[in-house]
Amino acid sequence: MSERLKPTIDDSAIDSDRYERHGGFPKVTPARVGPEFGEFVEAMRTLQDLAVSVDAPDEVYTAALAQARQLVELLEPYRAPEAQGPAGRVMDLPGRGSLLMLPWTVVEAGPDGIAMTGEFRRYHLGGNAAVHGGVIPLLFDDLMGLIVHFAGRPISRTAFLHVNYRKVTPLQTQLSVRGRVERVEGRKTFISAELTDAQGTVLADCEALMVELLPWQP
Repeated sequence: MSERLKPTIDDSAIDSDRYERHGGFPKVTPARVGPEFGEFVEAMRTLQDLAVSVDAPDEVYTAALAQARQLVELLEPYRAPEAQGPAGRVMDLPGRGSLLMLPWTVVEAGPDGIAMTGEFRRYHLGGNAAVHGGVIPLLFDDLMGLIVHFAGRPISRTAFLHVNYRKVTPLQTQLSVRGRVERVEGRKTFISAELTDAQGTVLADCEALMVELLPWQP
């Protein structure tokens, strides 16, 4: 793991026996990959940024299209089922190595909550240098799953996620998000979280309800 991350992890609340019983959700184990995978994911994130920001002549798009098709042809034979490919299963990469997830990294994790840091990239632009409002719930929702896990709760699905947008969230600025379990009622886990800037100003906050899966629920 990169020296600059140095996350503080406390997994003492995780009940391995209980974690095995989480409805029909597949058991996902961490993936072990070489350094090339992380570099590949970062390069693809940069391509995403460029794809939504470049203003190029037609011949550049033609050349880029040809190379994109070559990349698709190269990767297509290795398409893998869920929980087999490494994307989303590399815990020490931003966004766990998934292009869907925001490229944020965990700095603290334990039964008292989760803290992550990161920034929204050009790919996440909504308009006028602000983050798209639909991206912020994605960050919060991903955080909820981590909070449930490190609190020792079984895998749960999001039943409710309410986001309050307090201020405009800037692009390409180091930010922090932190959340914790507020209370547990049977299968229900109630969670709150805040997104803040470097000065501690709250940009957005949320309340969420996570519900433990029943044995037959996917």
